[in-house]
Amino acid sequence: MTKRTLKNVWSPQLRNRRDVDVYLPDSYPSGVRYPVVYVQDGQNLSDPATAFAGTWELEATIGRLAWRGTEAIFVGVHHAGRHRLAEYSPFPDARHGGGDGDAYLSFLADTLKPRIDRLFNTRRERDATAILGSSMGGLISLYAYFRYPSVFGRAGVMSPSIWFGQGTIVDFVRDARTPAGRLYVDAGTGEGPAVLRDVRRLGRLLVRKGFKREQRARATEGRRATSSGERPLLRYVEDAGARHTEAAWARRLEGALTFLLE
Repeated sequence: MTKRTLKNVWSPQLRNRRDVDVYLPDSYPSGVRYPVVYVQDGQNLSDPATAFAGTWELEATIGRLAWRGTEAIFVGVHHAGRHRLAEYSPFPDARHGGGDGDAYLSFLADTLKPRIDRLFNTRRERDATAILGSSMGGLISLYAYFRYPSVFGRAGVMSPSIWFGQGTIVDFVRDARTPAGRLYVDAGTGEGPAVLRDVRRLGRLLVRKGFKREQRARATEGRRATSSGERPLLRYVEDAGARHTEAAWARRLEGALTFLLE
């Protein structure tokens, strides 16, 4: 695995700059084109010096996935510091403000992704493009899947902050078209009853919208269904006792990525 950092990437949509870390698989020199996973809070993925409260141990996870034959390019998009909450919120919150999520996703889809596709050996189709995040990063990743269905065909939604913006994300998902693809949604049972209530509500809504709840033993069947466009596939996970922490997301990351990259 090789890590390259694009320094001070300019966003014309947000009028700011940020670093973007690109993790390339060991087989990258072969010239093969790879699926791409865009991950929020890039500071927290692998470097303890920049992580908020421990890393996601992404490099170790990449190694285990590669050993099983699953390889991808991972793009760790650093958050914008004090602007993080605003950028990761699709809708403003009465108490916390925010609501710059559309501008942030335009940055990802219209500025960053074309640059990544130009610089690296990527597969550019939507079914090979995933977005993933936790907490507020999970919220914006969920929104991205429904807001930009032509760009992101798969999304990892870990412990999403559904409460932000008075839960408007649920109404948005309910009214949105159901795109083909894959959604991974999780939460820890130790995150509190309100979080579990919100995430379970989301899970039920997704099933009503036509998502097929994946049974892990039937993953191959689910892959055929997804690729043929019949029904989008959902993996829903409740992690017993897990809390809202980087360590909990690191522990669940391999399972999420395995599902998203199948």
